[in-house]
Amino acid sequence: MATIFLYEIAGTAMLTLLGGGVVANVILGKTKGNGGGWLLINFGWGLAVFAGVWTAYKTGAHINPAVTIGLLANGASEYAPGIAVTFGHTIAYFAAQMIGAFLGAVLAWLAYKNHYDQEKDAGTILGTFSTGPEIRHRGWNLVTEIIATFVLVFIIVMFGRTPHELGPLAVSLLVLSIGASLGGPTGYAINPARDLGPRIAHALLPIPNKGGSDWGYSWVPVVGPLIGGALGGLVSAAF
Repeated sequence: MATIFLYEIAGTAMLTLLGGGVVANVILGKTKGNGGGWLLINFGWGLAVFAGVWTAYKTGAHINPAVTIGLLANGASEYAPGIAVTFGHTIAYFAAQMIGAFLGAVLAWLAYKNHYDQEKDAGTILGTFSTGPEIRHRGWNLVTEIIATFVLVFIIVMFGRTPHELGPLAVSLLVLSIGASLGGPTGYAINPARDLGPRIAHALLPIPNKGGSDWGYSWVPVVGPLIGGALGGLVSAAF
């Protein structure tokens, strides 16, 4: 259990530190990366996954409740070598992922604190912490998150069945592809912890001009990825 907490917290924190950091670099004012665009964000998040997966290698590097749910739905007997699929281990993964996501968001805020203090637009501030739709229609936003997360988990499970040497690089390229192809409508949370942990951090941190945390939308990037992850695990079991 201690291994799960240590590695999943560290891996998920690395994910949201670097992922939230690239978004802050692109959209906050007076940064070196300001205006870098959507593809820079996609690459940054892909490489954030690369770093997070390497960090959490001892736990199978889930760093995402949707991946944990997908493996559970797939019928895995172990989440990683020596970590049996049990109720207690599942809850430990979820808790560690949420804690790590929160901590990573706080670290990203500290790295860009001066820029946050000068930012006047509440939407820009929230956008560095959590996702939001370009066209707000919760039903269709949910569909987008389900599809994108299905692709993530289905490919991860299928990839894990074949001999390979790419490891974390393959997963990071997959996330880059999902962002470039399916991320436009909602910002591709594809990870409940990645969205909810930083959203809680946004609500708690003393950031000037931050506005609300958009709790009315917050269930979409949690429920959608969980459904998509479960479907990805179930469908991959048929292959």
